[in-house]
Amino acid sequence: MKSNSFFASVVRIAIPVGFQSMLQSSFAMIDQLMVGQLGSGAVAAIEAAGRPAFIYSVMSGAAAAVAGIMIAQYLGMGDKKRADQSLSVNLTAVLLLAAVFLAVCLSFPGRIIRIFIEDEPSILALGQDYLVRIVWTCLPLGASSILSVMIRCMDRAALPLFAGISAAVINTALNYALIFGHFGFPSLGIAGAAIASVISQAVHFALIAVMFLHVRGCRFSFSLSLGRTGWRQFIQILLPALVSEFLWSAGQSVNTFLYGHISTGALAAMSMTGPVQGLFIGAMSGVSQAAGILIGKRLGAKEYGPARQDAQKLLGYGFAGSLVLSAVLIGLRTPYVQLYNVEPEVRTAAAWLLFLFAVLAPLKVANMILGGGIIRSGGKTAYVMAIDIIGTWFIGVPLGLVSAFVLQLPVTWVYFILSQEELIRLLLSLFIFRRGTWMGKLS
Repeated sequence: MKSNSFFASVVRIAIPVGFQSMLQSSFAMIDQLMVGQLGSGAVAAIEAAGRPAFIYSVMSGAAAAVAGIMIAQYLGMGDKKRADQSLSVNLTAVLLLAAVFLAVCLSFPGRIIRIFIEDEPSILALGQDYLVRIVWTCLPLGASSILSVMIRCMDRAALPLFAGISAAVINTALNYALIFGHFGFPSLGIAGAAIASVISQAVHFALIAVMFLHVRGCRFSFSLSLGRTGWRQFIQILLPALVSEFLWSAGQSVNTFLYGHISTGALAAMSMTGPVQGLFIGAMSGVSQAAGILIGKRLGAKEYGPARQDAQKLLGYGFAGSLVLSAVLIGLRTPYVQLYNVEPEVRTAAAWLLFLFAVLAPLKVANMILGGGIIRSGGKTAYVMAIDIIGTWFIGVPLGLVSAFVLQLPVTWVYFILSQEELIRLLLSLFIFRRGTWMGKLS
């Protein structure tokens, strides 16, 4: 694959995927900006209540990444039957996972909210009201993420972008109507934000399903018949990926616990940065997905030398893109926090947190491309699991607990200190990349 041809292939995948991920993140940003007009208590309630849905989205994203690995490699081998089987088992996995999250969140909403927020009755009530609604996004979100993988692997990456644009427009309109009571709708506050998200995610799934049928149509055959070898290989790839993402997202939830116990204002400030972080990472996630698909096809065809060269190019693209976006974020962070109707000290803390995130973002993006795309493309999800466990639970969480509860530092310093896990994760990922043991072909 010539250099110009490779870059064009990256662009065809990365730009639509990046925009779609940004649109997905825009759901949270729109919720936050509109709910932000209701005060810092409402912002903090959404941050706490959104944790289970966040954990599910990360885990379903892991299943989508595994589906991408398997489908890309099998398409590289020219085996469309096994590509269909890979999609079928991953789709079933995310739907079963969604059912588990629904059952837990609907059964224990109050207990879940109390994990992240100290006993403030008004905020607890708001959070519980939001949680029992927002958890219904899990089903359409998980199904959409898996079906979109097949569409992208068949070189139609722009199609899911159109579905994302439509869903974002619907989400914005419904938020405006249901949060504040416009167009004759009742004023539901943060519960309205959750309802808007559920409806827009359902529409998004419906559009993705239609696009999937258009691309794959009657040629797709749903089958869970992988055989003993196939099931063993699937579990060896999926299980470490799910464990890795669950433990990483659980670690992020520990961080939310830390911020919430520093103060409601600290949690609100961090919550204000969440949508921007999601947009930033979403913009660069296209490079990670391109890595998984393009390098996966290389490995499926046993083109190991070109696979390594392409991986190095993708890391360069990601680093350059993250520097540009970091500069933009530093320039826009102050106008952004002014959009929220919160206390001045909360705005100041949020602006500093966004600055720190911009500084750390190139490390985060490099880790996403290496762990989420390159290393996983060879099916070596156990490597990524080990890296994430070490980074999150041996570095990030202990540093966060010490800085918050022992040193009692402000939220900005707590965030910066615990984020040093990204440096450790990057060093470990680069070590594995240089050794080349991540390169492998599925049987």
